[in-house]
Amino acid sequence: MTVTDTHYPVVVVGGGQAGLSASYCLRERGIRHVVLEANRLGHDWRTRRWESFCLVTPNWQCALPGFPYKGPDPDGFMVRDEIVSYLERYAELFDPPLVEGVKATRLRRTDAGTFVLDTTAGRLSAEQVVVATGAYHVPSTPRIAERIPAGITQLHSADYHSSEALPPGEVLVVGSGQSGAQIAEDLHLAGRRVHLAVGNAPRVARFYRGRDCVAWLEDMGHYAKSIDEFADPAQVRGRVNHYVTGRDGGRDIDLRAFAADGMRLHGRLDDIRGGTASFAGDLASNLDHADQVMESIKDAIDAHIAARGIDAPEEPRYVPVWEPGPEHPRELDLAAAGITSVIFATGFRPDYTWIEVPVFDGRGYPTHWRGVTSAPGLYFLGLPWQYTWGSGRMEGVGRDARYLAERIDAARRITDVCGTLTGPPPSLSAEPLMS
Repeated sequence: MTVTDTHYPVVVVGGGQAGLSASYCLRERGIRHVVLEANRLGHDWRTRRWESFCLVTPNWQCALPGFPYKGPDPDGFMVRDEIVSYLERYAELFDPPLVEGVKATRLRRTDAGTFVLDTTAGRLSAEQVVVATGAYHVPSTPRIAERIPAGITQLHSADYHSSEALPPGEVLVVGSGQSGAQIAEDLHLAGRRVHLAVGNAPRVARFYRGRDCVAWLEDMGHYAKSIDEFADPAQVRGRVNHYVTGRDGGRDIDLRAFAADGMRLHGRLDDIRGGTASFAGDLASNLDHADQVMESIKDAIDAHIAARGIDAPEEPRYVPVWEPGPEHPRELDLAAAGITSVIFATGFRPDYTWIEVPVFDGRGYPTHWRGVTSAPGLYFLGLPWQYTWGSGRMEGVGRDARYLAERIDAARRITDVCGTLTGPPPSLSAEPLMS
């Protein structure tokens, strides 16, 4: 599909799971719109995930609007190519007005309240705009990377594909969130010697008392709990995800077990000078913190089971299988250790510099309530913790999409009434809307 008009009632920017969900809900209400995707449907899943990547949430949580998972393995975990196929089949379901290969480069709002978008296909205008690009735009690499000796391959987790794609030798992975822990596991299982700089990311058990912990948390209403129920929403939005894996049917990621099996664990990476990496003395506390979070989740599940009299098997609690000793080294000579690659699993930062509408806070985060901003007609969708824990994932993005579609429809009806009473809004300008 190509951009055929210069003006749309609604423009959706981003053609991933959030943009497709918005399109489905808008189509349900008969609202004409276009979805602009800078690359190809499912681009990030195709290009920013490694070969063995799989979801960490079970397939039954894939519940895009009108398209709940109906495959043969609801308790399994889709791998990368299956996720892409799921999105492609979703698009085939309702044939969204998706235009691939068109990037929005500038968004502004006129005095008349109409939005103008500059794109790589020309200029468009719209009464309302949904920014459905998520928040993980630019790989974030710390400047300490500048001090890694020449000759050592370094890359961000977004560019990691497989162990075979790296040069022979040992690998230092920096960061132990979801991506870092899973990449470290991938390399370890491939027989590579891995050094992991462990941060303060929490972990969760895959299964407990006979069920996936995600299923327990779903029953407990955890995924439906809104951001407004927390005392400090900003702090909640900044939380690091718990590490766990869906690989091979799902299991815990136990860094202590990896260490007992030969992986080298270190504290947070502090510095690199003269080819020597130095680490903070927080390895033990970081491992303890991850375990404490896991056990606290089990405590909550136990309380849920007891309160409802659920018949669930008992299960012994976790016992640490490895501890860093008091003389655990805090420095590592990269060359002497044979390290030939460094992978920074240090997250992403948002980039909304193309949006010239004053709806951002001092950190560049869009200010909104459930995706509705202070600029009438401008919305965000697919943000982590936009309203619930599932907002940035396939589990909850549909709820947010339906909420926004209702607001968009209401705003459209008000505009239609006002237009009937006062006539159409003034034109944008004498500039052509398409190049």
